[in-house]
Amino acid sequence: MAKEASSAQRTRALIIEAAADLLAASPSGEFSTREVCVAAGVAAPTLYHHFGDKDGLLREVAADRFSRYLARKQARETTGDPVEDFRRGWDTHVEFGVTNPALYAIMYGRLMDGLTAPAEHAHAVLVAMMRDLERAGRLRVPAGTAADMVSSAAVGVTLHLVRTRAAADDQLSALVRDAVTAAVIGPPAVPGAASVTPGLVRAAARLEAEMPHGSVGTLRASEAALLREWLAQLAVPGPTAGGDPS
Repeated sequence: MAKEASSAQRTRALIIEAAADLLAASPSGEFSTREVCVAAGVAAPTLYHHFGDKDGLLREVAADRFSRYLARKQARETTGDPVEDFRRGWDTHVEFGVTNPALYAIMYGRLMDGLTAPAEHAHAVLVAMMRDLERAGRLRVPAGTAADMVSSAAVGVTLHLVRTRAAADDQLSALVRDAVTAAVIGPPAVPGAASVTPGLVRAAARLEAEMPHGSVGTLRASEAALLREWLAQLAVPGPTAGGDPS
């Protein structure tokens, strides 16, 4: 019995490897189940027995390759800086997609019945990271919203780079990454700093809403961008003066 199970596992792994190789070698990311059967040396009924249909096989290929990528990613030591770890995680995600375009398209670009398990797993890891930042008081928005903002931006950028055949380190990725970072992650609390009053929060929010993009009066565009960032930080409601959070 154990020998039969082991043999079935080997056959399953062989089919996944054959499909992964064909996927990586295909410019369009397309291949037939017949090609997989020939490459794996199995009959069509064997493939369908293990995976049901081609979409089932594609999901398993994505899950296998993504689990290997995620294991390598999680084996890296953290920097101790949550913002830097976030930036590194973004860059790694984009690099994975650009390096494995057909596989990434299965995870995020194909309309099957729901997200693939790897995409769901990746999102769960992102939500956990956002909740850690939320507990540390670093998020500007709720953790779930932050995760959705980051995920939609990262996937959109990656698919764009894949479509345009751009490199993973294309400037667009860094620009969007830094914009999203500024939008969802705030600065650490300064011990002993005076509390921001509700009136100041409202005033900062009003001024931030009035700030146009680009240069403002005698301020250069870079200076105006910095002012907008400061106003955005002040506009986040926090403890009132005297320490009463209500």
